[in-house]
Amino acid sequence: MKNDLTLRSAIDLLKKGEITSADLVEKYLGSIDRDNKKLNAFLTVNEKALEKAKAINNRPNDEKPLLGVPIAIKDIFLTKGLRTTASSKLLDDYIPQYSATVVRLLEDAGAIILGKTNLDAWCHGSSTETSDYGPTRNPWNLDHVPGGSSGGSAAAVAGDLAICAMGTETAGSVRGPAAWCGIVGLKPTYGRVSRYGVIAMGSSLDSPGPLTKNVEDSALLLNVIAGNDPYDATTSALKSDDYTKFLKKGVKGLKIGLAEDYLLPQMDEEVKNLVKNTAKVFEKLGAKVEIAKTLDPRLAIPVYTVVQRSEVSSNLARFDGIRYGNGREYFSEEAKRRIMLGTFSLSTGYQDKYYKKAQKVRTLFIENFALVFKKFDLLIGPTMPGPAPKIGVTEGQAMFGEMADVLTEPTSISGLPGISVPCGFVGGLPVGLNIFGPQFSEGLIIQTASAYEQATQWHEKVPEMIETL
Repeated sequence: MKNDLTLRSAIDLLKKGEITSADLVEKYLGSIDRDNKKLNAFLTVNEKALEKAKAINNRPNDEKPLLGVPIAIKDIFLTKGLRTTASSKLLDDYIPQYSATVVRLLEDAGAIILGKTNLDAWCHGSSTETSDYGPTRNPWNLDHVPGGSSGGSAAAVAGDLAICAMGTETAGSVRGPAAWCGIVGLKPTYGRVSRYGVIAMGSSLDSPGPLTKNVEDSALLLNVIAGNDPYDATTSALKSDDYTKFLKKGVKGLKIGLAEDYLLPQMDEEVKNLVKNTAKVFEKLGAKVEIAKTLDPRLAIPVYTVVQRSEVSSNLARFDGIRYGNGREYFSEEAKRRIMLGTFSLSTGYQDKYYKKAQKVRTLFIENFALVFKKFDLLIGPTMPGPAPKIGVTEGQAMFGEMADVLTEPTSISGLPGISVPCGFVGGLPVGLNIFGPQFSEGLIIQTASAYEQATQWHEKVPEMIETL
């Protein structure tokens, strides 16, 4: 089996009987055993994975779409009977009594949970450096961060410790690590995928999404996890689609806006040039690309900060150490900072000044995007302002995450879908292209990302796990 085994190729090999589910699980358990000490991508390995795989080997006629495929799960999803920590020592020995809807849907489709991946504790960060279990490292250069908070999932896929993985995004936590690890990260429309059983950070922002080696694999996973959930009132009643049917439609006739305001003045010129070059690719494929004016994405930073901190202060109140988990003294400094700022923003005399004002500006972003998408089918821009920085970059930088995610925060606070695909390298590190559109335009986004992917070879490059120190 090749190191670049994809979800689609694994499914095809399983159906043909050329490999077994046990073969796949053993391959990735071996990869974890060999390389996880370098990457620190997995926190928990599912000891029952191989047993489940062997049982599946005896069901050759089962037509489940993901039958026998091992998948990594960000350790923010509840997994029945399998330790879930949110990368916090507060939940060090927590074993959930039920699984998140996303996990249940994946298992119902035949997938095998390979293990749980590292993240910034409680999802508080964009580098995995706030994890109580140590930072994850970037497979392209072990001295650099993989991004976050879904950094463990992204590093596992890029480093071939997993075929694919699940993450969650609140500001840029799927697309950001996908960009910095050179893979594909899909953030669905808010409400397209259930949040039930996901340990909440920002309840009006959180969006589960897949991290994969190519666009097709993201479409395959979205087919399984998308849809209305009676356990989550924020999920949409709109019927989900077969997203694989968009993969070969091309972009001829589409009007794509190059988001000029997302090419920030302080941004690395090489990153700007890579993104501008993607416009040329789309034009050659038959799309019309023009400069698009939007609200300055930097205006989303204070909006996201106030809204997210406020929701954190509410969501973390339940972790009191009485019914489960350890006491609140186990909260890290980052969690305490966010709780305190959120509580302050919601306190009497300050709620109107901060929280309500942030929500008003949030509405302005939503309205501005609605106007822009009357002129353009989609927008494109860089996913992150630059390539992955070195480990230690967050030290003394309380706002690192918000600054790093500046280009994905506008779409997250607006509930819009987006996808990051590899579009080049700067200094030997990957750079991602962010493709985003109106609410529930996942099909069009997948269509556009797939066309770009088929016209380039960036997604075919794999890291060698180098270390520069």
